[in-house]
Amino acid sequence: MPDLEHVKHAVTHLPVERTILHRWSPRAFSDKPVSDQDLQTIFTAGAWAASSQNEQPWRFLLGRKGDPTYEKIFNSLVPGNQLWAGSAPVLFAAFAKKTFTKGGAPNRTALHDVGAACQNMALEATALGLHIHGMGGFDPVTLTAYFAVPADFEPAACWALGYLGDPANLPDKYQGLEQAPRERRPLSDVVFAEHWEAAATL
Repeated sequence: MPDLEHVKHAVTHLPVERTILHRWSPRAFSDKPVSDQDLQTIFTAGAWAASSQNEQPWRFLLGRKGDPTYEKIFNSLVPGNQLWAGSAPVLFAAFAKKTFTKGGAPNRTALHDVGAACQNMALEATALGLHIHGMGGFDPVTLTAYFAVPADFEPAACWALGYLGDPANLPDKYQGLEQAPRERRPLSDVVFAEHWEAAATL
């Protein structure tokens, strides 16, 4: 991982793993291509996420800039995301299989498990000096129609992947966001005990 510090790298009072603190979601990407080896490594990291009954419900559509898959994913994004995502050399879409393969029962943790896989991928990308930015702003009907996705699969998110670019090339509305420090809620707001919203003693 590059040693360069960035304003987006988080600072905590406790010794959290550095890769986690350095993971963030830029909108400015360079046009440097991502190697096949790095893509294989990132998707392998995703494949080793935990999942209910080891179902591994994640599926991905991978597009490289200039190919038809990339264009279809890009065209499914909302206009606000299209303003910046087209600078990334890789776009991919993540899907969750809604039922268990064995028996066909609904898998209520499928989206959770796909999220875990994507987080693994984000951390692996960070370790390789890359970044990914997840997007909920896309049209799932358009995306599934483009690729004839089976009804048993639900679109979870679209992602931009690449090397960090120059935020000066972003539309004005996004430039400040690339330089603003990141924040998180205090643990007392999210970790409870005894009853809801009663902060746990940590």
